[in-house]
Amino acid sequence: MDMQTLLSIFLGIGLAASAGFRVFLPLFVLSLAAHFNVVPLNDSWLWIGGFPALITLGIAMIAEIFAYYIPFVDNLLDTIATPLAAIAGTIVMASTMIDLDPMMTWGLAIIAGGGTATAMQGMTSVTRLASSVKTGGLGNPVVSTAETGTAITLSTLSIFVPILALIIVIFIFAIVFWVYRKFRK
Repeated sequence: MDMQTLLSIFLGIGLAASAGFRVFLPLFVLSLAAHFNVVPLNDSWLWIGGFPALITLGIAMIAEIFAYYIPFVDNLLDTIATPLAAIAGTIVMASTMIDLDPMMTWGLAIIAGGGTATAMQGMTSVTRLASSVKTGGLGNPVVSTAETGTAITLSTLSIFVPILALIIVIFIFAIVFWVYRKFRK
């Protein structure tokens, strides 16, 4: 496996993790990067860099970000965001892996991409639920802002510094594991 392939895997994992925070934001960032030839895409996924996809994903991203600021709509969105995050994670992972056997591409896309996005989405759903219970929903805009900021940061790092994005994803998982163990006792 050459360095370009390895970097494309890191890119996909970073974007997939970002999809766990906001479904459409990493898809839009990937579309933007592909449109301006910053990131190469798998031949089957070149349409993501096209102008229609760029516009559609941009509108969906803006709508999603603003919808998370509406009390209780944010909790409703979390119920549908989990399967959507898994799909988005799989898509960003599959689209960024170049020069790999299709079986390997889809295996990694489903397990690493979809799995990472689903794990991150599960974490954000639990955080939002805890915020809703503890603050009556008043703290949810702070949670939404943090999630959007994390998605923007992680998506941007994934495009420009995929190794750092992967390190941050591992760090986030380590923190979540540590917090889970702490509260489990």
